Amino acid sequence: MTNRHLDARGLVCPLPVLRARKILLTLPPGAVLTVSVTDAYAPKDFALFCAESGHVLKSVSVGNDSTEVVVERGA
Repeated sequence: MTNRHLDARGLVCPLPVLRARKILLTLPPGAVLTVSVTDAYAPKDFALFCAESGHVLKSVSVGNDSTEVVVERGA
């Protein structure tokens, strides 16, 4: 399985989602993209993005200085 990471810390939405979308388009179905974000609204934006685009929001982990959003590419 393909795993990728995107460092989107310091970017405000919708930029993290837009950059993640570009990467997801290049990945095969089932691949996992982990995105590091600092924007407080990013988890909600990713949830909406996944619901609309057919990807799966696997997890959201809040850390001290960033949040990790894990997205699995849908079919």
